[in-house]
Amino acid sequence: MKIDRNIVVLGFVSYFTDMASAMINPIFPIFLVTVLHQGVDKLGIVVAVATFVSYALRLISGYISDRYGVVKPLVVWGYAFSVFSKPLIGLSQDYKSVVVLKAVERLGKALRSAPKDSMIAHYSPKKLTGKTFGFHKTLDIAGELSGTLLLFATLLFFGQDETVIRNIFYATLIPGIIGLILVIFFVEDVPKTPKIEQKSFKLTSNDKKALKDLIFYFLFLLFMFNEAFFTMQAKEVGIAVVLIPLLYVVSTFTQTLTSYISGALVDRFGFSYVMLIAYLCGVVAQLLLWFDKPIFTWIAFMFMGLFTVASLNANRAMIAKVADNRGSVYGIFYASVALLGAIGAVVSGFIWEKLGIESALMYALVGTAAIFLLYVLKRIAEIKSNANS
Repeated sequence: MKIDRNIVVLGFVSYFTDMASAMINPIFPIFLVTVLHQGVDKLGIVVAVATFVSYALRLISGYISDRYGVVKPLVVWGYAFSVFSKPLIGLSQDYKSVVVLKAVERLGKALRSAPKDSMIAHYSPKKLTGKTFGFHKTLDIAGELSGTLLLFATLLFFGQDETVIRNIFYATLIPGIIGLILVIFFVEDVPKTPKIEQKSFKLTSNDKKALKDLIFYFLFLLFMFNEAFFTMQAKEVGIAVVLIPLLYVVSTFTQTLTSYISGALVDRFGFSYVMLIAYLCGVVAQLLLWFDKPIFTWIAFMFMGLFTVASLNANRAMIAKVADNRGSVYGIFYASVALLGAIGAVVSGFIWEKLGIESALMYALVGTAAIFLLYVLKRIAEIKSNANS
């Protein structure tokens, strides 16, 4: 399969941007809870606000890209916000400043994500959207893997004190700037052909069909632990701080190996088949955390990676194939992820802080298992209905 040059460059933009993010993501919960001495409930608030800003505002950027045909400028500004806000987090002294800066960083992701997905869909052959998104996600995840390994090496050789951790935040500026230069000078904008001409926003029947297929995913995220809570659970079971980046290596390496495969499976077997696998992996990840042993936490990160890459590739490819107003539907998709993810983070953090880690784990496990079983029953009913028709 020949990949369009713009998609390749966008892949490397994501590579360097996600390298910068991965340099701080594994230590971010520890920075907040241990270095700044904030509670796990405060971590839940930060995660909720960041998740909400990151995803909810994608609704607006997706709508703008469809209504006015503005794509690349949103992508460029989105990367710029992220590049310059990450280093400033290292200057924070309490969770309030972290909330603001994390929100700004996530605002950048919100601005660029839906237009970027529309750009990828535009440069992708219709019948190969799964493989194209899988290819892009592979470079995306490879960047995460590189950043995580760089973080591990830094902690191993320079230590884990507050100064080192803060300097890591400052160092994210280097790969971030590289990615920003690539997207500004080496990615072509898509033709300016706005699709939405109505004064009010309206969804087509195909748009509504795509969103209907996403409902179970939205509900699943209400219960699924955010990676920050996976990190805190790892610390709870005694995994050393210096080794926590390697947990992320397990997740990102798993995603790198399976991203293109999961995209190809979407093209061959369909969206529902891959989502079934994704939900099962998510439940297994939560179940493994329940065993409260370091070895099971390592394996849980692998299954979390499988859930993440399979579900994202399946959802993004399905929208590209089904929806008419892709930017807007991508925006609604991310906005819904934001709402449910933010609520889930706040609830998980509150339960953890007030009732303990066991109660938080029970909330996540029972919730994800219930959604998975309901999805299985739905698929069985659909298969029987198709057989009888």
